[in-house]
Amino acid sequence: MDLASPSYAKLLTSRRIASHRFCFLSTQAIFFIPSKRTLGFPCLGVRCRAGVSTMVAEPRTVVKDRIDLTENEGTIFRRLLDVVDHFKLNTQLRVAGGWVRDKLLGKDCYDIDIALDNMLGREFCEKVNEYLHSAGEEQQGIGVIQCNPDQSKHLETARMRICSTWVDFVNLRSESYAENSRIPKMKFGTAKEDAYRRDLTINSLFYNINTTSVEDLTGRGVQDLKDGYIVTPLPPKETFLDDPLRVLRAIRFGARFNFKLNEDLKEAASDDEVRDALMCKISRERIGHEIDLMISGNQPVRAMFYICDLQLFYAVFTLPENAQPEIVEGCNRLCVSHIDAAWNVLQLVGCSTFSDEQRRLYLYGALFLPLRNTAYTDTKPKKIPVANFIIRNSLKLKANDAEMVVSLHVAVERFISLFPFMESDGEPVLAEVNLDDEFLDIPPTSRKRVLAGLLLREIKSFWRVALLMSTLLRPIDEIVGDSLNKESERRKEIFTNVERIITDLGLDNAWEVKPLLDGKAIMGVLQLKGGGPLIREWQQRMIKWQLAHPNATAEECLDWMQQSQSKRAKLDCYA
Repeated sequence: MDLASPSYAKLLTSRRIASHRFCFLSTQAIFFIPSKRTLGFPCLGVRCRAGVSTMVAEPRTVVKDRIDLTENEGTIFRRLLDVVDHFKLNTQLRVAGGWVRDKLLGKDCYDIDIALDNMLGREFCEKVNEYLHSAGEEQQGIGVIQCNPDQSKHLETARMRICSTWVDFVNLRSESYAENSRIPKMKFGTAKEDAYRRDLTINSLFYNINTTSVEDLTGRGVQDLKDGYIVTPLPPKETFLDDPLRVLRAIRFGARFNFKLNEDLKEAASDDEVRDALMCKISRERIGHEIDLMISGNQPVRAMFYICDLQLFYAVFTLPENAQPEIVEGCNRLCVSHIDAAWNVLQLVGCSTFSDEQRRLYLYGALFLPLRNTAYTDTKPKKIPVANFIIRNSLKLKANDAEMVVSLHVAVERFISLFPFMESDGEPVLAEVNLDDEFLDIPPTSRKRVLAGLLLREIKSFWRVALLMSTLLRPIDEIVGDSLNKESERRKEIFTNVERIITDLGLDNAWEVKPLLDGKAIMGVLQLKGGGPLIREWQQRMIKWQLAHPNATAEECLDWMQQSQSKRAKLDCYA
């Protein structure tokens, strides 16, 4: 079944039970049962099988009673306490946020943020260097990231290496707002005040280095960690307007840990004011970084579901104004259904099939696959794929990322055109690449190898990525029963079969094939005194000939070229 087909959409919305919403995640079928609030898009956390719905309670998370330090962490913390004692600073050193959360979950974390109760991070780093100098040790460079309230960066952060590990230092904060202003006035705060200004309760925990104890100053951080809840310490709308990026952080952590989003949090995240603040107040670079962490994480589909369910899709993935053809309503849900299907088949094929970078771009490519034929006109004017705009302008990711996703979309279309005859012994009759050439006489049995080889030379080592993505657009025969599961298995089967054919043809590294004759030899046959476009034309023609004759030698290639030239000369004479 084609993901873009009406029958697929019908399947996704075919099960409706009262006003409840259900979805079925991971490698299992996903059913979208709309409710009034979500307008047809699923919420998470409810599973249904064969039409029978059952609430699935998330298991309580195993949370440790204490934090066990690694040898390096112990060395770092002792060094910091030595600085405090040496200068009699009376400073409480607290590790804040994610490090505490991850250590309580028994996970490794190398992101150490130190919160200081009576001095700026930059000032403490200078004290560290003074201490190192007095001890006869090498001083370290200090990096300072200035505050930028307009971009919701309210605190100055200092960074330096301690025991070969980067450590960030920042002061505890309290804040107040002037009337009619969303920019806070910052001042030193207590640890409790700072904890309540954090994005989430599970990130508001402190590890007090001085007392070697965990501090849960909101009174619910540890419990929310155990229960698997994503909650803000203060009212969520207030928290999100303070820094709208926190909406995406809540989504990312909810997806990463498979935690449930608090209902009040979801309502605030869907608020028009919060959505507008996310679009206007937060830099696209910061938004892109959060999305990249989601896509590269362990639950990218769940994160995209949340973004769509909370009506944030177009705030995150902004679109150009003049896109053609016009983007239809529901495109956001179609994009999420494609990344879901892509994720399901990837789990069956095995994530180890791809590198981390290939997996990341595969998911971006799948997410924007419904937009592959949509373009906009820039100021030049030049038509540019909308996927390129989203990656480069909406997310501010690398130009190479955008170019690769667009290349994958092009390769997907070409793979689809190859599918009908890749698994058959017949001569390909429909091909986007024209092999007709008066100098080439490629036998029908070799055309499959030439066409596939030319495609692989375009997409290079990402050919398996493009192949797997192309199975998402391959129509699948109607399947009864657990159809979405079986569709994923069928797409895996298509991928495996075509991959085997390509490798059996010896094309796995086709992009590394070089012309058997260099430019000088070609010039000799053509009796040319200089280079030019004709040399390039013959090199491309030679690659096709070599793909058709993989075991040919340079001498045989020279003979073919000389014979081709001789035939051309005779034809010119008769003409």
